[in-house]
Amino acid sequence: MTLTVAHISPIMSVIAGVLILIMPRLLNLIVAIFLILNGLIGMGLLKWLHF
Repeated sequence: MTLTVAHISPIMSVIAGVLILIMPRLLNLIVAIFLILNGLIGMGLLKWLHF
């Protein structure tokens, strides 16, 4: 299986959801990091990942 940009967002969502369940105090930080990474990937600024 090859990872594409379409696969990265759902994987990040699952990881963020699990982290929020484990550490609810970090909700703001986890959501902020998720939104920033998701936005950068959506704009195509992280093409250097080569997934």
